[in-house]
Amino acid sequence: MKSDFLIAVTQLAAERNLPRDMVLSAVEAALVSAYKKNGAPATAEIKVNLDPSTGDVSVFQLKTVVETIEDEDTELTLAQAKKLQRSGSPQIGDVIEFEMEPQEAGRIEAQTAKQVVIQRLREAERELVFTEFAEKEGEVFTGTVQRSEARYGGPVTIDLNGRAEAVLPHDEQSPYDRYRPGVKAKIMILSVDRTSRGPEIIVTRAHPDLLRRLFEMEVPEIYNGVVEIRGISREAGSRSKVAVFAKQEGVDPVGACVGLRGIRIQNIVNELQGEKIDVIQWSRDPAVFLSNALSPAQPLKVEVDELEQTASVVVQDRQLSLAIGRDGQNARLAAKLCGLKVDIKSSTEVEIERMKQDIEGEVAKHEDATQAPVLEETAILKNAELSLPDAPVADEDLESLAQNAQLPSSLELEIESSMEDQAAPEDLLPEPSNSKSVEEILALESLDLEDSESLQVETEILEEITENTEEDIWVVPDLNTSPSSGLRFAEDILDNDDGASRGTGRKRTKKKPNNRGNR
Repeated sequence: MKSDFLIAVTQLAAERNLPRDMVLSAVEAALVSAYKKNGAPATAEIKVNLDPSTGDVSVFQLKTVVETIEDEDTELTLAQAKKLQRSGSPQIGDVIEFEMEPQEAGRIEAQTAKQVVIQRLREAERELVFTEFAEKEGEVFTGTVQRSEARYGGPVTIDLNGRAEAVLPHDEQSPYDRYRPGVKAKIMILSVDRTSRGPEIIVTRAHPDLLRRLFEMEVPEIYNGVVEIRGISREAGSRSKVAVFAKQEGVDPVGACVGLRGIRIQNIVNELQGEKIDVIQWSRDPAVFLSNALSPAQPLKVEVDELEQTASVVVQDRQLSLAIGRDGQNARLAAKLCGLKVDIKSSTEVEIERMKQDIEGEVAKHEDATQAPVLEETAILKNAELSLPDAPVADEDLESLAQNAQLPSSLELEIESSMEDQAAPEDLLPEPSNSKSVEEILALESLDLEDSESLQVETEILEEITENTEEDIWVVPDLNTSPSSGLRFAEDILDNDDGASRGTGRKRTKKKPNNRGNR
């Protein structure tokens, strides 16, 4: 009987993967609950000691020594304590244990003990799992898919070697993975949290650190610290870029990661379901590092502004799409890896921009050169206005004023030509009542020229109208002289009329009688 109990405890501990002491504690807690159900006071403190080797059960009741008793189930006086504990001298506040007689448990007590044992074992398992996996955050495990709701945007439940169940959320899943029940996959523990249902283990397949851990597992140089991973930029399931650096001279970091015939990198690619991985060499020079990060493209020129954290890259025309990548993926990963804002242009675009700048510069110089004489003439005119006297200015004084104001020769010629073309009588010109400036005089002369030209145009128009009125548009040509085909439309009459006019000039002809009726 006693040996059977010990065997049962050992077997239970092995099945639950729990220490035997933890199982014994659960059984003792179950016996305490059973004794309280079997007539013991509800407020009494009961303690059960279980000997695993013999299976003997000892039951004790705990009471506290006080001066005045308020609860007889949990307290006793100092005199009562001295009677129960003959050895030693109890003091106020001490806890006295006195043994109780074990009683036979009924069916209800046994059922209660069973439920308590199961509950305590479950709590012990949860605590043990939390303690175990909380210390392993960031490590990679191989799990088996149990349930998958990824098709509907839900999580995936993964079994961690029978020890616990992990949850793979939708945002931590790789877009190109297929999670079918029974499929094994490498996952990384992202976080472990306590919940009412036990520890919740969150794992990931899309985190960049998963790629780092896989490199450590496949590349011994990285695991030993000879080669260091300086940065990772990843778009899970599609493409990743890894920057590596060799701490030891003579070691090729890229070659160590790729392996002989690419066997090392191929194992990682297969584990990530065909994700493309670019291994590049890290450099302290930001321009060189960015040039390596844009591989497989080969930039012609790289300029980096470390203060603004920006970079300008020039590539050949045929490599522009290669540098940018599909949907800008290559440029985006390179910028994220280097921590820069990257602007990629082709050599043709750069040449066009340079030519535009040169043209704009030449245009600006030409505008400045053309505006300089105009500004100079304007300044001269203003100086001439300031130097004019208040008395009226006569025509004969214009030449002297222009010479004093130092007017340009072109302006003098324009003034003289306008005055000669006008050729107006001197007696018709009004004498200036007040003093006028040179600009006002020139404006008046231009107005006179415009009036004379408009008058001449009006005269010509009137003469032409008079000549046209002499014609009689209602003159009908002689039908006998018309072609044999005859007239059928009004347009023919007008055409014949025009021909007759052109042949006879503008002389008026007599209207001939209509012979259509005689026919």
